[in-house]
Amino acid sequence: MRSVKPELILACVAGALVLAGCAAGGGGMAAKTASGIPLGMTGPHEVAALPDRPKFGRPISEADIAPWNIDIRTPDGLGLPPGRGSVAEGKTVYDTKCIACHGADAKGGAMFGTMVGGIGSFTTNARVLTPGSMYPYAPIIFDYVRRAMPMDRPQSLSANEVYAVTAYLLNLNGLVPAGAVMDAASLTAVKMPNRDGFLIDDRPDSAATRCMSNCN
Repeated sequence: MRSVKPELILACVAGALVLAGCAAGGGGMAAKTASGIPLGMTGPHEVAALPDRPKFGRPISEADIAPWNIDIRTPDGLGLPPGRGSVAEGKTVYDTKCIACHGADAKGGAMFGTMVGGIGSFTTNARVLTPGSMYPYAPIIFDYVRRAMPMDRPQSLSANEVYAVTAYLLNLNGLVPAGAVMDAASLTAVKMPNRDGFLIDDRPDSAATRCMSNCN
């Protein structure tokens, strides 16, 4: 009995697979477009163009950005939200949500040091860093509290709560009376003790303009 060469067997199998693919109609690699060109090809060895460009996201609106746009221009309070809060209300918020880390009357607690006192210490070698002694503008307190506090739930306070806590801290530092109510206008009007304790960096290298042509 004569044996069949392996090469012949492989050739027959390959041919059968090709015929099966052609007979599959609309399936597999043999599927064709209306023009008779196999799908995925526009001609010999050419990949078909996508029917449309990829859709990367969508245009974003001002309303979409608003929840993230919480910057405050601290010298004039631009960006402070609507709302208000009193010193008394601030004490209630503080004793509920802040005292565990900052201690009673903001004099220092388990996590942070005092937030009261130190006014005038920046002219000495024993500076005490507190909102009252350090910050040049009162809206900085609002901005920081709203962004970062409480430490385990940042940005969870309402605008009214942040105004109230800010009023309470200012009162503890002797900068507003016990009956004070803070809102965008009154907070911006507070004159902080260290407002004039900063120097403007007007060195030429801090405002250098990049040379783009005819540079030596």
